[in-house]
Amino acid sequence: MRSFDRAVFQADPEGLTVLTGPNGAGKTTVLEAVAFVGTHRSFRTANRESLVQTGEERAIIRALLRREGRPLTVESELVPGRSPRTLVNHRPTSARSALAEAVPVTVFSPEDLGVVQGPPARRRELLDGAIRLVDHRTGSDLDVLERVLRQRAALLKQASGRLTADVATTLDVWDARLADAGERVAEARRALAEAVEPQAAQAYADLAGGLDGSGGRGAPIAVRYRPSWDGDLAGALAARRTDDVRRAATTVGPHRDDVELALYGRDARTHASQGEQRSLALALRLALHRLVAERTGHAPILLLDDVFSELDQDRSRELARHLPPGQALLTTAAPLPPGLQAASVVDVRTLGSPA
Repeated sequence: MRSFDRAVFQADPEGLTVLTGPNGAGKTTVLEAVAFVGTHRSFRTANRESLVQTGEERAIIRALLRREGRPLTVESELVPGRSPRTLVNHRPTSARSALAEAVPVTVFSPEDLGVVQGPPARRRELLDGAIRLVDHRTGSDLDVLERVLRQRAALLKQASGRLTADVATTLDVWDARLADAGERVAEARRALAEAVEPQAAQAYADLAGGLDGSGGRGAPIAVRYRPSWDGDLAGALAARRTDDVRRAATTVGPHRDDVELALYGRDARTHASQGEQRSLALALRLALHRLVAERTGHAPILLLDDVFSELDQDRSRELARHLPPGQALLTTAAPLPPGLQAASVVDVRTLGSPA
């Protein structure tokens, strides 16, 4: 991938592996590769082509894992301009729900500040990543939802603003599928937001040394899922059909929903400091990671990219104290905070041939 012609990396199977090296040496690239085989996404960019080294035709990632005592091989090939091709135990799959089951990962990176500051899509993705790990049926619904929205968007574009009988008939098919999968996705997101709220409050308090901003125990965090429609989704789609055709866009549905985050009773997006926002984003990631571990009995692989550079000394120390058990990969160009015990420390410059 991006920073290497070829690299081989082995992580400690149960504890913390720390990747060290100067900035630009490829530490984040290694974490991106691990995340990609479990999500088909980069946590740094929406442009998959940037993962392929400049001048090369393709990138290949091969992961050898052990799941529930059995060996597992996941191989992904990235070719610019094409969808990724992935084999799980030598069988092709493109479903993100299947990849999440094979390689469950939780990622925290500097870009996670966008979960609080950024558009609703970032907050939906936060919940959807966890849903794929704890609820495989709804994970499949998310895959269906993505396909239906693409097909509906193509149809609306082709309609050129005219609601003909043929367009209406085809919309009936797509809207039935959208309403069916979308209702289940929205309910799963709502339930997850409700479940993660107390765990996020505890994680935030842990990062603050056990005290909230008013000197008490716990942090008053609110996580509220806000659908973009009232009543049933099928009725909302029918009511907006004429407008959708005119605008050539699906204006209502789970892809338009938001997750409201509040800290101390205030909108965290507009009324929290950047330090509070970053701690809240990390608290949400840690809370979802713990919730997934509780519900599935298996902790996802925890990926922490340059996390200590984004936290002050006190919060870095508290994160080190409260790091969840299980396999974790962490990158840093600076010394580790006191109290953090690494099972393995690897200089990324020893992994292979740099680009």
